[in-house]
Amino acid sequence: MSSIRRGPRAAAAPRAALPLPVHPRRASLGACVWLALGAPLLAAAPAQDGGGAPGAAALAAAPPVLQEVVVTASLRRDPLAELPASVTVLDTATVRAAGVQHLQDLLPLVPNLNWASGSSRPRYFQLRGIGETDQWQGAPNPSVGFLIDGMDFSGVGMPATLFDLGQVEVLRGPQGTTYGANALAGLINIGTRAARREGEARLELTGGEFGSRAAGAVVGGALSERVAGRLVAQRFRSDGFRENAFLGRDDTNGLDETTLRGRLAIEAGERLDVDLSALWVDLDNGYDAFALDNSRRTLSDAPGRDAQRSRGLSTTVDWGAAEAFRLRSVTAWTDSDIVYSFDGDWGFDPGYDFTSRFLRRHRTASQDLRLVSAAEAREPGDVAWIAGLYALDVLETNDQLDLFGGEVFRALVSRYAATNVATYGQLEWRPVARWRLTAGLRAEQREARYRDSDGSRFAPRDRMLGGHVAAEYAVRDGASAYLTLSRGYKAGGFNLGPLVPDGRRLFDPEFLRSAELGLRLREAGGRAALDLALFHMRRGDQQVSTSAQLDPGDPLSFIFLTDNAAEGENWGAELTADWRPTDALRIGATLGALRTRYLGYRIGARDLDGRDQAHAPRWQYSLSVEYRGVRGPYARADLQGMDAFFFSESHDQRSRPYTLLNLRAGWAGERWDASVWVRNALDRDWTQRGFFFGNEPPDFPERLYVQPGDPRQAGVTFTFDLR
Repeated sequence: MSSIRRGPRAAAAPRAALPLPVHPRRASLGACVWLALGAPLLAAAPAQDGGGAPGAAALAAAPPVLQEVVVTASLRRDPLAELPASVTVLDTATVRAAGVQHLQDLLPLVPNLNWASGSSRPRYFQLRGIGETDQWQGAPNPSVGFLIDGMDFSGVGMPATLFDLGQVEVLRGPQGTTYGANALAGLINIGTRAARREGEARLELTGGEFGSRAAGAVVGGALSERVAGRLVAQRFRSDGFRENAFLGRDDTNGLDETTLRGRLAIEAGERLDVDLSALWVDLDNGYDAFALDNSRRTLSDAPGRDAQRSRGLSTTVDWGAAEAFRLRSVTAWTDSDIVYSFDGDWGFDPGYDFTSRFLRRHRTASQDLRLVSAAEAREPGDVAWIAGLYALDVLETNDQLDLFGGEVFRALVSRYAATNVATYGQLEWRPVARWRLTAGLRAEQREARYRDSDGSRFAPRDRMLGGHVAAEYAVRDGASAYLTLSRGYKAGGFNLGPLVPDGRRLFDPEFLRSAELGLRLREAGGRAALDLALFHMRRGDQQVSTSAQLDPGDPLSFIFLTDNAAEGENWGAELTADWRPTDALRIGATLGALRTRYLGYRIGARDLDGRDQAHAPRWQYSLSVEYRGVRGPYARADLQGMDAFFFSESHDQRSRPYTLLNLRAGWAGERWDASVWVRNALDRDWTQRGFFFGNEPPDFPERLYVQPGDPRQAGVTFTFDLR
């Protein structure tokens, strides 16, 4: 059947943004008031007849029962209730109600997911304690895969703006069969909203504190009998949450983010569907995040920049080539220009004046070709199969400049290329009605090529094998259990930079063995769902990111290195609960419990045997309560907490536990929606990232420097249906 004929379910109203005439910091509260008072007046204007199409309120309203969730990142696009893995899916309604602008707003809703800052937006993620905390110095080699509509942005995840997103899926644990080398810890898969035949035209305005303002628009509908399209444009600006006392500015850590996206759904034939997706995301953000006193008042005389212009295209083809199977092809391309710079000394002393700049170009091209059996393992004796080929080509150039007093004293120009080729397959068999058995295998080869202006040359080749076996048992209707054994892998690599010691240039591949036991419960009336997973993972030749400062008088000699630890062990539990006691009330909760430790690992004089791994908090939780009818008043509260975690393997300093409260309340009319939101409503202090080193002359005492999280911010958002 055609994707257009199928008619996707109506999702929540999207959110959009363009610049408003709102200015610095708290003064922008005037825009909030203007929008809050002006929304009902605008909504009172006569609306054009939409031909019976639902208005903004109907699109935003939550369904009376929990809907079936389909995980698109799985090989067969399985219902969540039937997938033998720990997965979190955030639908369109949750994205809209719980977020404001970027994916980082939603990350606390995912158990056992953490992220390392050191950038204006998250790009380095940790799942179950596994993942990079940075990769500025080193070849791109992510542990957590990151896709947007099939486009691979692993390691450069900043383009994940929330406007008009359809679904966010987080698959925890090694994806050895599904995605291979770039998903040792798991996969974050983002899908934008698909094109559909129903006409759509929507405008959204946002204003908030700290000079935040945004606006955007969505248009879409049928372009012909067989083609539907969707076009999205958004602009978001903010002064940020820092004040540069030396320069007398409050925008040196500001945000300037533009998003353009488009999708086409084409019914090319009776058995042939084509989906095209394109994006252009320009993030021109400041980076002035650290202060010598760990406050939000910086003293930098040369504030940095964290800019990324990313472009991407993907084409998905579904072809019912024969009665016995169908062909699925996903072709994708990405191109990211990245500028990252910072004031190395965080001050203004002319005798101690260091800055650093990275100019990067990151490009990928990928092809996934998959044969999927038409039969599914639904009845006793049924067998289903999948066979596929995958190729990924990565090219990255990097120009690093370190400056003292405005003069270049260290430079490195490098070129890195890698090609991954994999073949994979999966078999499903239902021997009896209540049991389903699944086995998958993936073989992958990665060839990398590197050269730089220092004369370094590397050409490593890794051959890796991963996969899984799983058994699922239907205890009763609405209740099932599964056991999954899997093996994941991550390719080896090398550390880059003019200061890296020769003996620490190369590191080996890492392999991960995982056992997971899960339970899924669904209440018969569709009003309650509970997912529980217990897991244990053993890491071999564990790749560990460390840091060191080679010269106490040179803050730019603070380098990041990846080494192989002996072994590591990660175990814990994940719980997700969703309950709808009434049609209008929805309650959700998540809990992540995690224990990690190094086994037999020493770094210099430090013995880390038995210590927790970095960026691996022992617990995380979220609790959400939402009230929403078809129209009228609505409200949502999100309480989110995280335990302390070690910042690095190189020292034993840790963050502090914290709890944040986010609120949203509004009113939904027939063709308009106005809401007031508050992030970090209790104005709690919390920390995103920390480093322990000497950066203050003349004695350079070692101390902990942290990047504070965002303070309280309030704003309003207004959505208007223009049809």
